[in-house]
Parts: sequence; structure tokens; C-alpha cells
Amino acid sequence: MFSTSTHTLKDVKQPTKDISFDALVPAEMAVKAAETGVKKTALDTIRMFLLAILAGAFISMGAVFATTVSAGGSVLPYGVSRLLAGTTFTLGLILVVVSGSELFTGNNLIIIAFANRRITLPALLRNWGIVYLGNFVGAILTAYLMFLTRQYTFGGGSVGLVALNTGEAKTSLVFAQAVVLGIFCNALVCMAVWMCYSARSTIDKILAIVPPIAAFVAAGFEHSIANMYFIPIAMFIKQMGSPAFFEAIKKTPADFPHLTWSNFFLVNLLPVTIGNIIGGVVMVGLMYWFIYLSKAKTATATTEVAQRIAAATARPEVPAPVFFVTREPPVRSLEVPVQAMSGRKEGSESASPRL
Repeated sequence: MFSTSTHTLKDVKQPTKDISFDALVPAEMAVKAAETGVKKTALDTIRMFLLAILAGAFISMGAVFATTVSAGGSVLPYGVSRLLAGTTFTLGLILVVVSGSELFTGNNLIIIAFANRRITLPALLRNWGIVYLGNFVGAILTAYLMFLTRQYTFGGGSVGLVALNTGEAKTSLVFAQAVVLGIFCNALVCMAVWMCYSARSTIDKILAIVPPIAAFVAAGFEHSIANMYFIPIAMFIKQMGSPAFFEAIKKTPADFPHLTWSNFFLVNLLPVTIGNIIGGVVMVGLMYWFIYLSKAKTATATTEVAQRIAAATARPEVPAPVFFVTREPPVRSLEVPVQAMSGRKEGSESASPRL
């Protein structure tokens, strides 16, 4: 009445796939960058904006970490303290890349998809505009919430003093200086994102992110999204910081004359954003597009290589063994009782002589 069927891995015919754990080569990274740009521009407005807010908050968390570590570090050599700040700041981009969010400076690499004729100019500008605004909202909200925590008073006010000095220095830059510092900064940021396109695992991505990001912070380059946290938190402390805090650091708000909202937007954010776009678009995005994709047949080459990337990075689908029991209804037949009765009759006749 019961039949048992068992299927094991040997019984199931599996499609054969060539699984490679080697990092993608630069030519394939360029195609992956183009494919990623297409997906990013296809996001609906709400999801794109929310992901951008997250990215602004993530970069701000890296800035919080770097500011805290730098507090009270005057006894260390300048280079060592900058290295510590840079290494801790990498938390921001690690959160952005691994968790998945939209960062304006990293999204400058979408220019590869545009140059490869995969997206339109309005789609590119739409992504940049929404993401830039979302990054600003996420960063400035994080700055205000951090001010409410009064974390700037920690360490005898040393955390707040670092924030004030950082904001003052960033709003004291010359326009051309800020542009060039922004160029070098986003060249390194986009190189970090570019190298992540070759990664096969989370560990690969983290190892690709840390050196370039630590380098740009240690060198003092300017990141527009990070500055959306660094300068507003300094402004909040200057304008609304407690008198006890200023007494502890032996400073007054007048000691930070360049720290104003107008300087934030015109002296820092505007030129730094221009520099970030130049560094990400020209020095990284268009450069790699020209090297690897400009001479290829845009449609066929991209599709073929994308299929190879998908096949190489896909995980093998191995179904678990299936065990099941099927219950078959009993077959009712008139022959069975007849045969049984005849069998019993023959049995009785054969058994009678023995009595």
C-alpha cells in the first residue's frame, strides 16, 4: 500500500557551471561597472532617495569614528594621527558598499554606463541629483542627532574641539585649492569602488576599500559628502554648544570665524563637489571606459561579457536530497476473493485426507 521513493544527488542531473574564485579582470570590471550603472539609474525615486539617506548616514558614522579617534591625539606625530583617522573613516564606505546604498561620489562611475550608451543623460543627472540631495539629508540629520547626544563633550571636550578645528580648516580653503583637493579625493574613492567590482566576497571588498580611503583622509583631501557632516556638526557646536564646553576647551565661538553656513556652501561644498565630479568622472570613470569599452561593440560585447560574469559569479544550485512517501489506494478486485475462496477450498480438500 505504501511505496517509498528516494532521490539523492546522484539521481539529479545538475547543470555544469564553471565556478571561479579568481577576481574579475579589469576588462570585466568595466562591464560590471556599466551593468551596475544601468541598475542604479533604474531605481524608483523613493528607493533611490532612501538609499541615499542611508549612505549619507553611513559616511557620517565613519566621520564620527575618525573624529573620536583623533580627539586628544596632539601628542602623536601628525602623520600617525592622520593615519588613525583615515583608517577609522573607512568604516563609512565599507557600510555603503557592503550594505548597499547610494553614494554620490561613488555613483560618479555611472558615467561608464552613459559613455557606453546604456543610459541617457537625463537618467544620469536624475540619479546624481536625487542621491546628492539624499546624502545631504542623511549627513546633516546624523550631525544634528550627534549634537543632541552631547558626544562633543566627551574626553573633557576634546571630541568637540577636534570637530571645531576640522570645520574651521575646511571653511578656510581657497576655491581652487578646494577643487583640486576634491579631485584627488574622489579619484581615490572611485578607485576603491572600482576595485570592489573585482571582488568575490565581503572580505575582498573591505580589503579593496581600506587603503585608498585611509590615504585620502590621511592626505587631507576633501570629500563633499563627508563634509556634509564635518562642517554642520562643527556649526551646531559653535552656535549651540554649552558654555561649560567652551570653558573646558578654553575657546570661544569667536575663535572660529570662518565657520559659517555661507562658507560651508560657497567656500567648501561647491568647489569640493566640482572637484569630486572631475576626479570620479574623468580620472577614473571615463579613463577606464576609454581603455576597455570604447573600441568594443557596445551592445554585443557588453552582453557577452556580462553573461560570463554572471556565470562565473553564480553560486551552484545544489538541491537538497528529497525523500517522500506516496500512498497508493488499494486495488479492489472481484478476482481476489474468488481466488482466495478457491484457494481455501483446495486447501480444505487437500487437507481432508490427512485427517
